[in-house]
Amino acid sequence: MDRSDRQDRRRAGKSDPLDAVSAARAAQSGRARGAPKGRDGAVEAIRALMDAKRSARAERTQTINQARALILTGPEDLRARFAGHAAAGLVAGIALLRPRPGDAAGYATRFALRELGRRAEFLDSQIERLDDLIVPLVTARAPGLLALYGVGPETAALLLVAAGDQPERLRSEAAWAHLCAVAPIPASSGKRTRHRLNRGGDRQANHALWRIVITRMSSHPATRAYVDRRTEEGLSKKEIIRCLKRYVAREVYPCLRERAR
Repeated sequence: MDRSDRQDRRRAGKSDPLDAVSAARAAQSGRARGAPKGRDGAVEAIRALMDAKRSARAERTQTINQARALILTGPEDLRARFAGHAAAGLVAGIALLRPRPGDAAGYATRFALRELGRRAEFLDSQIERLDDLIVPLVTARAPGLLALYGVGPETAALLLVAAGDQPERLRSEAAWAHLCAVAPIPASSGKRTRHRLNRGGDRQANHALWRIVITRMSSHPATRAYVDRRTEEGLSKKEIIRCLKRYVAREVYPCLRERAR
């Protein structure tokens, strides 16, 4: 069961006891048929490593932003030296700074920049070590998924984590699309059929599908031809991406179930 019964919540409000009773009734009646994800296989190992990589990447971004802010408000020579540097060049440059005692503010700024640069370098090495473990696990678990155009180790890892160690729990390709938040849902019953995308689902899986679509739109001949045709039909770029994400979800579904057969 994905969520508590909405009718029960409207009648009695939201509370933990109500949610527990509602879940028990759903299980007894058979309405709640969802199978939990396994936590003891290769996908669980990938999930743990991806969590660590995600936090390391976020901290690296924060560290670089802090360094740029210090440079912007720091001495003129620092602004002239590091303004316009790409992230990699900036990290390498500030990590080699040699602060010399003198002006208190200038010394402290250079010292802080050097420590931020060294922190970013450490996080870079940490991400590389995590990738050294993630890539072999993903390759062994879903080689067919990696063979698809535009699917790299990271996007494959995000999709595997969403599916879990027991992909057979995904009853159908439509259920997988719903989990990835790319299944259209009727929004009204007027004369003109309208659909919206479900707002639930796994955000990381949806992001992985978006990355695959963007890669294909830039370099995949069949996808580029599809984009041109749908553009001529009057669809916006956003609508075309939605259609392509739904198609990619359908394409990756059999690859995720390879081990379940």
